[in-house]
Amino acid sequence: MHKILALWAVPRSTSTAFEWMMRQRGDMECLHEPFGEAWYQGEDPLWPRATADSVRTAGLTLDSVWEKLQGMAQAGPVFSKDFPHYIAHMWTEDMLRHFNHSFLIRDPAKTITSMFNKWPDFHLIETGFIEQRQLFDKLCDMYGEAPPVIDSDDLLEDPYAMVELYCNAVGIPFIKEALSWEPGPRDEVSWWDGGSFHANLRNSDGLKPQIRKYVELEDAPDKVKEMYDIVLPHYEKLYQHRLTK
Repeated sequence: MHKILALWAVPRSTSTAFEWMMRQRGDMECLHEPFGEAWYQGEDPLWPRATADSVRTAGLTLDSVWEKLQGMAQAGPVFSKDFPHYIAHMWTEDMLRHFNHSFLIRDPAKTITSMFNKWPDFHLIETGFIEQRQLFDKLCDMYGEAPPVIDSDDLLEDPYAMVELYCNAVGIPFIKEALSWEPGPRDEVSWWDGGSFHANLRNSDGLKPQIRKYVELEDAPDKVKEMYDIVLPHYEKLYQHRLTK
């Protein structure tokens, strides 16, 4: 059985663009937040804002997703981009040892303001920072060393260098051609409401260098500031371990 290459991210962290780059490689099956789909719209959704009329998919559960992942890994290499908070209650050493773990982080000032623009009623658990830190700490304890961490700002500032560092860290070949693609539909990553979160990705043609930007929170809504203060220490912990050139 192959170990599943997992990218554990947080929402609004450039993670789907990174996943799209992994899909261009063509050397592994790629999955878009498979646990997230069950967490949000499985037959027993766990997200805190679920209502009686929320989307539910019969037969889709976190357990069924885990069985599917293991079956795919028996057949060949698998990459999965997902968020740790979906399965924090499922972490056992046996389960975690099925993965080749890596992390993608992003400045919470950017992720939380973006989430607020999309979902002003979002809950703390949906930001994912606390559970991402908890999983990171658990893996450090299990293996005695930190798993690879990449920061979104570093990735966007120098995509080629950071992707090459990532590939070396997780033990896969660097394929520079995978960083370019054609604009167009992204049906593979659109299980949530047809993919409204991925307009930028649909219009993009690759991971290209971008000038590093900063977000000021002075005039941000109180909820954004409160959430930022809560999650910042968790981001900062992982930031200390990020891959650097």
